[in-house]
Amino acid sequence: ETDEKTVTGQRDSGRRLGERITDTTFWRNEVATELERMVAESNLQQDKRRDLEKAIQDCEGPLHIAQECLYQRENRHGIDLVHDQVEQALLCEVENLRACQDRLKKMHEKTVDQLRNNRAAQHELERDLKSKESALGIDNMCHQLNNFSRGINYYGGIEKFDNTVCTPESWSENSNRIIQRAQNERTKSTQLRSDADNLINQCANDIWNAWNATNNALTRRSSEILESKGKLQMHLHKIQQEIFDIEKNMELLRKAIMDKSNPLKVAHTRLESRTHRRDIELCRDNAQTRLVKEVEDIQDSVDYLHRKLQEAEAQHQQLLKTRSNLESELHIKVNSLFIDREKCLGMRRSFPLNSTIKY
Repeated sequence: ETDEKTVTGQRDSGRRLGERITDTTFWRNEVATELERMVAESNLQQDKRRDLEKAIQDCEGPLHIAQECLYQRENRHGIDLVHDQVEQALLCEVENLRACQDRLKKMHEKTVDQLRNNRAAQHELERDLKSKESALGIDNMCHQLNNFSRGINYYGGIEKFDNTVCTPESWSENSNRIIQRAQNERTKSTQLRSDADNLINQCANDIWNAWNATNNALTRRSSEILESKGKLQMHLHKIQQEIFDIEKNMELLRKAIMDKSNPLKVAHTRLESRTHRRDIELCRDNAQTRLVKEVEDIQDSVDYLHRKLQEAEAQHQQLLKTRSNLESELHIKVNSLFIDREKCLGMRRSFPLNSTIKY
């Protein structure tokens, strides 16, 4: 009877150990599976963290170019030094780039925090897995022991020593809690990666749209300046021709005045010579009257020519002033065109972002 009771007790203990091994194996496999998934998710999250760092760094290129364009455009002169649509677009671009950097940095901080939570959950899984594998090793060894096994021994009072810390229910609940926590962190991590992807692409689209808007504004402004420059050149050419014509006219007027010199001298000499007539010969005859009239006519002509010359000289001075103003305005346009078309658009011929961006 005692033998049968002993055999039955040993068989029942072995069966219970087998059940425990089955339970432990189940939870060990669940923990191991979740651990693999968590490791894979953490690796993906690390990649996303690097993508965010790269996206933040990639903003520096277009930001530097936009700021350099603003700096270069400060070198415009005169009437062209205005707060135009190009400057507004550049300021919006700078503001947009800085806003994108701030949003990406905040997302990067969230990613770092999530990686920290993932590592904590992963560490808990690893510790639980290690404990379960150790327990499985012990229980498997115990399950295989029999009356003929080597190493069996007496341990007096061992049945009274109880160092257990949980019940089967709390043990399975603990395993489930650890797995549940890891799953929750993994779900949040997956969602965060999706949010990070969306943010990177949204920022890329915002940066690209702002980049294009500025380029279009620069192109329009360059066309406007080029058109204005063409009109100024045409006007300047016209003024140059007018200056040439009026200078030619002034020379003709001076020559006409000079040409009146000898006839006036002749008339004066005749009148002066006739003053030497004597006595009654000093007659106010038709010749005398005509000579006086000739001098008056010549003098009137000379006065008229001098007035015309003064008018021409005044007009000439005004034309020279107009030419100077046009040349100054043309210089301003040439300088502005060089800044906007050569310097600014020259820096912006290629979009300084690479394959981090997904379209």
